[in-house]
Amino acid sequence: MSNLEDLLEVGTVAKAHGTAGEVVVRLITNQTERLDRGSSLMSDLGELVVSKSRQHHDKWLVQFHGVENRTQAEELRGLTLRAEPLDIPDALWVHELIGSVVKEVSGVERGTVKTVVANPASDLLELDTGHLVPLTFVIEFTEGIILVDVPDGLFELS
Repeated sequence: MSNLEDLLEVGTVAKAHGTAGEVVVRLITNQTERLDRGSSLMSDLGELVVSKSRQHHDKWLVQFHGVENRTQAEELRGLTLRAEPLDIPDALWVHELIGSVVKEVSGVERGTVKTVVANPASDLLELDTGHLVPLTFVIEFTEGIILVDVPDGLFELS
């Protein structure tokens, strides 16, 4: 495993669940295989290996190897869970978008991606200029440049 700062944040431990050592995990990824049996996640307390997991509403109930009671599970509360980036061809990852330059199809540069904001309709690229660009308008991403085709006036809104 790499250093924590080289890994991607994939979820957080919300709280203990029950008395047998399970915890409630909030995933911030759609890659649910991160919680498959035997998966390894890193935290400030070191490596955590999933012994079992199951979906529970919009969260996951997870048991890690060696965590066998509520007291041990409570010690995990608030931990950020991290993992190596997955190699999925043609996937667009948030960590790859940060720092990219956004250009309109006309060639006009509109700023640099500061963060990606979760939004029910479409996640938004937040630019260093303060503009928000829905991901639905991204038509191409190559080597740090995001090409967008946005409706007229989008960049005049502030």
